[in-house]
Amino acid sequence: MEFSADQIAGILNGEIQGNADITVNDLSKIEEGRQGTLSFLSNPKYEEYIYTTESSICIVNKAFEPSKTLPGTLTLIKVDDAYSCFAKLLELYGNLYKKEPGIEKQTHIDETASIGKNVHIGSFTYIGKNAKISDDVVIYPNCYIGENAVVGKSTKIYPNVNVYHDCKIGSNCIIHSGSVIGSDGFGFAPDEKGKFQKIPQIGNVVIEDDVELGSNVSVDRATMGSTFIRKGVKIDNLCQIAHNVDVNENSAMAAQVGIAGSTKIGKNVLIGGQAGISGHIKIADQTKIVAQSGIPSSVKKAQTLMGSPGIPLDDFKKSYFGFRKLPGLLKRVQELEEKIEALTKV
Repeated sequence: MEFSADQIAGILNGEIQGNADITVNDLSKIEEGRQGTLSFLSNPKYEEYIYTTESSICIVNKAFEPSKTLPGTLTLIKVDDAYSCFAKLLELYGNLYKKEPGIEKQTHIDETASIGKNVHIGSFTYIGKNAKISDDVVIYPNCYIGENAVVGKSTKIYPNVNVYHDCKIGSNCIIHSGSVIGSDGFGFAPDEKGKFQKIPQIGNVVIEDDVELGSNVSVDRATMGSTFIRKGVKIDNLCQIAHNVDVNENSAMAAQVGIAGSTKIGKNVLIGGQAGISGHIKIADQTKIVAQSGIPSSVKKAQTLMGSPGIPLDDFKKSYFGFRKLPGLLKRVQELEEKIEALTKV
């Protein structure tokens, strides 16, 4: 589909500088701009590219004033916040590919399952007994929705997602490909011979509204009770959430984070990639954990932690400065020891 600069400015309430009739049919980064595409500029680091880009339209902040001559084929749309306006356009662009309601061939939907209005269910998807699929849900092909599972209104589930029995997903959630919700928690107990015996995991997973899970995320079901992913949580690809964990509202974690069993993550906590968090601890609201950090004990007040074990960021920087100097200090100690040894022989 093609959109003119005039149409885009109308959507964004922007001001046009250039040809209002010029049209675009695709999006591109400003440094990779092509004719017929729309780009944006909000970060000054990328300003140099606006003077060479081949994009037809670029969204910029109202405060932007070019320091060089712009390409003659480029039309500007000035808005209050270029970044948020471009995000709005991306959302509209994504809606162009929205699945139409309907149930494709070769799906299995149990006769006891409840299917809402305007639902799309892709081929080779399995919907189990007493499952409830709410209105406006989109489920892509090759998904499994187990017995008594619930999927809330307007949630989107991408291909190859498995939602085990009794698990609940709220409204307006996005679950990306390969994620598993409700697999067994890692519960084993050694017997008198040292052989591990499996502890049945009879709980479930509860995912509240407005949650997004990246691809290949595992959220384990509780041993008893529920594993909770609260409202507004965002989880990146390849994360592991163990049994009985509670991730509170509007917290976010980057890829490859692992959270061990029964840990409670507070509200608005930010966790960097590859961080590991021990089990049965609590992380205070507003805490920030730097990538690759390890958190072995509870964090009682909001702070930024780094290292393994995680310590306050300023302390880590001071410690790291000392660590970098350690080879030189060891050399000096060795030299002093040699001098002392030589003096004691005199």
